[in-house]
Amino acid sequence: MNHYDILELDPSATQRDIKHSYRRLAKQFHPDTQTDQASHEKIIAINAAYEILSDPHRRHQYDQELQGAAFYRAYDLRQQQARQAYRQGRQAQQDADARFQQWLSQVYSPLAEQLWLVVQSLDEQIETLAADPFDDQLMQTFQAYLAACVARLDRARACFTSQASPTRLAKVAAFLYYCLNHLDDALEELELFTFNYDDAGLHTGQELFRRAEALLIDARSTVARLH
Repeated sequence: MNHYDILELDPSATQRDIKHSYRRLAKQFHPDTQTDQASHEKIIAINAAYEILSDPHRRHQYDQELQGAAFYRAYDLRQQQARQAYRQGRQAQQDADARFQQWLSQVYSPLAEQLWLVVQSLDEQIETLAADPFDDQLMQTFQAYLAACVARLDRARACFTSQASPTRLAKVAAFLYYCLNHLDDALEELELFTFNYDDAGLHTGQELFRRAEALLIDARSTVARLH
């Protein structure tokens, strides 16, 4: 509380305002009044404030001190706000980095592993089937392979949807999303081939597998650049 507050005045108060306020407060708080508001400590503070503010020269010096104190308080406040903003920004970055690493380890890595196992297995299976596509045992083996791929993709999709991707990894997530869709479509085409032996379905399935593999490579390259 400064001298103006003690005398219940605004810093722009005139000398007349200062004198009137001092007289009012001195009468209110002087111990000789024998009232409930009488206060020795209060009257000392009122006298000290009036002694400074009633003297134009001392008041001018006091006003300069107040302005300096206000400047430093404002400066300190700005510094505190800047430090707080820095801490908040740093914490936000740390949180973002943690989410980045978490998504890579809990979503991308296991998902990419499952998808690689799918895309890299088709050529060998087709080569085995090509020995005799009309052999029931070979076709049953190929159908079992397709069913295993479907189950693997179901697990991969569940992993993909378990967490939202961080903004920094949105492009990687997009590659994985389209990769999953290509493989879903490819498996449908290959399954149709097992029923009608139409080579068009086989070729379409192979082409979709190649596109899915290219998307996986793009995702891996993007992750490598972001690290």
